[in-house]
Amino acid sequence: MIGQLVFLAMLGTAVFFFARRIRQINRNIKLGQDVDRSDRPGDRWATMARVAMGQSKMVVRPVAGLMHIVIYAGFILINIEVLEILIDGLFGTHRVFAPYLGGLYDILIGSFEWLALGVLVACVVFLVRRNILPIARFRSPEMTGWPKNDANIILVVEVLLMFAFLSMNAADGIAQARGLDHYIAAGSFPVSQWLVPLYAGLSDAGVIAIERGAWWFHIAGILAFLVYVPYSKHFHIFMAFPNTWYSDLTPAGRLDNMAAVKKEVDLMMSGDPFAAPAEPAGDVAAEPPKFGAKDADDLTWKQLMEAYSCTECGRCTSVCPANATGKLLSPRKVMMDTRDRIEEIGRAMDAAGGQRTQDGKTLLGDYITEEELWACTSCQACVEACPINISPMGIILDMRRSLIMEDSKAPEAITSMFNNVENNGAPWAFPATDRGKWVDELSTES
Repeated sequence: MIGQLVFLAMLGTAVFFFARRIRQINRNIKLGQDVDRSDRPGDRWATMARVAMGQSKMVVRPVAGLMHIVIYAGFILINIEVLEILIDGLFGTHRVFAPYLGGLYDILIGSFEWLALGVLVACVVFLVRRNILPIARFRSPEMTGWPKNDANIILVVEVLLMFAFLSMNAADGIAQARGLDHYIAAGSFPVSQWLVPLYAGLSDAGVIAIERGAWWFHIAGILAFLVYVPYSKHFHIFMAFPNTWYSDLTPAGRLDNMAAVKKEVDLMMSGDPFAAPAEPAGDVAAEPPKFGAKDADDLTWKQLMEAYSCTECGRCTSVCPANATGKLLSPRKVMMDTRDRIEEIGRAMDAAGGQRTQDGKTLLGDYITEEELWACTSCQACVEACPINISPMGIILDMRRSLIMEDSKAPEAITSMFNNVENNGAPWAFPATDRGKWVDELSTES
């Protein structure tokens, strides 16, 4: 009875802190500007199934992709066993599903064990890749300190949880063979049987202590993970599904037009000198709309969702041509900075009783520099590489728009190009009437 009360207290505490953190993240995402992503639901379901559930973009890099799929499958399927553990903890039963599933139960437990072994091996390999092998995307400046420790913490915890799961089954198998009370004969243990020699020499009390200790460690680890994961990059476990469902389905390379600006351009291009400007919609006394994004809450809610969905895998940065040539830009850092800034805004709102306050900081300038923004070639390599359809380029372009349209700031080369387009109808510094003169020069030379 005491064990059940302790289990209920642990479960309730974990659920409380998890739910509180989810409310905070949901509030922070909703600080973003509105954008409609409700069109083409059939295509959205298909995208989510293919990219998030099917891991289609992970296997572009087959070694890491296949190991990630093993961990992903283990996380999903072994949770069936966790469900049984939860029920056993609530009602004091043991292997409650076994009488109802019969021989299928043995198959399930056996498959869970092979998956647990696969997860354990994959996590060890990932630890070696992150900390020993000279892989550039794990050595970027933004991957020092907490981001590096965060990844290592989860990998180590996964290894310990899988070992605890197998140790629990090994001790359970010994207890079943000895006919100890409470331990019904159920389950197949093809992997944990290799651990039996470690515990076979223990007394009955020792075997029970190992089984119960591993059980408590496993369940405590899972509940601690539940509390920890919303603060971690591993929150993508949950966020990948809504993030891919709300993917941008417009053709790659198509940029969004600002409605207010488009109206003015359409009016200018109509050729009617007497056309009247469109009447302003809504409250004319309201604050005029911003051009682009200067701070995190100037971005759309979808872009903020992407910041919380980022896996920090670095695939975007590893394919970025600007980063490859030594420039300051790292698309991964753009997403991490966006998440850090909206978190900072959210904490300030909590301290101010829910009111948005100004702290003298902005995402543009204090987190992301102009040099980073102008290094982007808009090639969309980062968008194509992201395993869950995140678009760092969208954030970069919105902040560029703010620099140009709000602050009138741009590199000299870009300013010259804009002036040439305005004056000559092309980015070159000569009028349209002179564009064919190079042909005359060729004729003269011949």
